[in-house]
Amino acid sequence: MNQYRVMVIDDEKIVCDMAKMSLEQEGYIVETFLNAEPALARLKEGRFDVVVTDYKMKGIDGMDVLRTVKNLYPETDVIMITAFANLDTAIEALRGKVHDFFPKPVKIKELKTSIQRALSKKK
Repeated sequence: MNQYRVMVIDDEKIVCDMAKMSLEQEGYIVETFLNAEPALARLKEGRFDVVVTDYKMKGIDGMDVLRTVKNLYPETDVIMITAFANLDTAIEALRGKVHDFFPKPVKIKELKTSIQRALSKKK
């Protein structure tokens, strides 16, 4: 069985912990980061199948993460989550070719479904 790699970047530890626990139960290899800088450094070491990132974080934000991921690995899908959801934010993310966009609090079932949908394109 191919184990897919998922990266989760969110400045809220509880979001990272809940996502890691739930996604590992589905068989994914999950790495979490509380800010984007070490996450982007890790991305340069190897590709992830899906990146889940918060939109608004101190320093490097989710849009910067999206652009970096798409430059390094165009086939990697990015799912964005945010507590600051509005139409402008969603449009900006979609123009950056985000796979999916969720307002917080994100429902883990919806996140899992989105990840499965992204991965089904890779089979």
